[in-house]
Amino acid sequence: MKAIEMTEFGDVGVLKYVTKEIAPLGKEQVKIKLYYAGVNPAEAYIRQGGYAFFNPPLPYTPGFDGAGVIEEVGEGVTNYKIGDRVFIASALGEFFTGTYAQWMITSTDSIRHLGETTSFETGAALGIPATAAYRALFQRGQLKKGERVLIHGASGGVGILALQMAKDAGAYVIGTAGNKENMEKVRANGADLVLNHNEEGYLDKIDGVDLVIEMLANVNLEKDLEVLNTRGRVMIIGNRGSLDFNPRLTMAKEADIRGIAIWNATQVERAESLDAIEEYLTKKVLKPEIGPIYALEKASQAQHDIIHEASKGKILLKCN
Repeated sequence: MKAIEMTEFGDVGVLKYVTKEIAPLGKEQVKIKLYYAGVNPAEAYIRQGGYAFFNPPLPYTPGFDGAGVIEEVGEGVTNYKIGDRVFIASALGEFFTGTYAQWMITSTDSIRHLGETTSFETGAALGIPATAAYRALFQRGQLKKGERVLIHGASGGVGILALQMAKDAGAYVIGTAGNKENMEKVRANGADLVLNHNEEGYLDKIDGVDLVIEMLANVNLEKDLEVLNTRGRVMIIGNRGSLDFNPRLTMAKEADIRGIAIWNATQVERAESLDAIEEYLTKKVLKPEIGPIYALEKASQAQHDIIHEASKGKILLKCN
């Protein structure tokens, strides 16, 4: 089969388009013909080496997210059969061979059914961003119906899914974006209030929130605490630097600041996340924005662009 493989860590040049044998099928595993693979910033960080959460053994085929059709099932597989359409979130599973490939082997704990009316492109766009959004909102953020949620960067890959989930849960959602086009996107996805985070004093328009989904903590954390209600929670999904921070700011409101990393989820939390995503798809709650689609052999360009180009929807690789 054709696949992307790296034999060393480094820049995008280490991603090679190769022909390789697929791994043998094991117990409670399935072989999937992949149609699309999702590209995530985490995969670019892993490729560079020294990523805090995951350093794979080499040679390595990248990719955690994807969608396709089961072609073979291993011993002990009872919930899936040949021909089933599935989405893959293998960062949450126990075994995978990488989605930047025409076929993959993965454990059944990293897949869920993909309905006939849901496209493979949508299925491939979910894994890491959807599980991060779910974990931030519910597993760590403990969102309740009627609460007020501020989502920074609500037009991004994680943000737009968090917005859709929060609205489905009955929350009042405030979403921020950086330009008129992205603000309109946030508004179209159901946000109750949309703000431009590039405007001076934009948070002055907020009358308290119970939960903040934070994508850039080094810039926004102190401002978040100003608009947070008593016993409110800030969930940190993204950060790109340090800040001079006075912890006393957390005391007056007894605020909780919690970091989010899907890699730390327990087996029970992993299953809960994927079950929820499958249900969201059935209810047609999740509608990720699909961006550029690259041929599999252009994986190096896709990883470059996800780090260096402005977001225009979820980047995918076409595998078959």
